[in-house]
Parts: sequence; structure tokens; C-alpha cells
Amino acid sequence: MTGLDGIGPTTPAVRGPARPSVRGAGFRLPSDAAEAPAASAATAEVMLGGMLALQEAASAAVHDREARRRGQEMLAALARLQRALLEGHRDLPGLRRLADLAEDVPQAADPGLRQALAEVTLRARVELARHETVRTG
Repeated sequence: MTGLDGIGPTTPAVRGPARPSVRGAGFRLPSDAAEAPAASAATAEVMLGGMLALQEAASAAVHDREARRRGQEMLAALARLQRALLEGHRDLPGLRRLADLAEDVPQAADPGLRQALAEVTLRARVELARHETVRTG
């Protein structure tokens, strides 16, 4: 792997005649022409790996955010349904909303969030099944 040798203090660019180079100042180019492409390929692989890791982390965060939002919406719909039942009436629009929310639940990347979301979804489906049997029975 090619390294950076002889990094010295930076000097401002000067207009006019070229300044003589000072040994040890600036960057040193590889002396072997075959060394440069190999170093570039290795650097590109490291950079690509880092970018993919960042993209994966960002993707996981987006999935968790969407899953958390869906879980909170299901909990709010379950709470509205509970209040409606305690008041003595059925909330048919709320049941439809709950059914929509429980139908296509996003997959969370975080295992704890995934488990909590599965439990909330199960509770929503139990309530939907319970109210379906009341309506048809």
C-alpha cells in the first residue's frame, strides 16, 4: 500500500517564477508506476465499503423510524377504539383505520422494536377479529 511520506507545512501558492522544491515538503508520488493503480484500487475499495456501511446504517434508521411511526399509529387507533367502546358505541371508521394499519407493517431493523411492533400488531389483529365476530355473529 502506498503511504504519504514527507508531509510538511503548507505554503501559499506564489505567482511568478517557479520556486525550487524543498525535499520533504508536500506529498510524495509513488516511485513505482505500478504501485499507484494498486493503491488507488485499495483506497477505492475501502471508500466503497465505508459508503455502503453508512448507507446501510441510514437505511436501517429509516426502516426503524417508519416502523416506530406505524406502531405509534396502531397504539393510538387501539386507544380510540377503547374509548369508543367505553362510551358505548362502535367506531367503524376507527376499525377500518386499525385494519389498514395492521395490514402492511414495515419491518424494523432493531430486534427490540421488531418484537414490540409484532406484539402491537397481534393485539390490533385480535381486536379486529373480536369485532368481526361481534358484527357477523
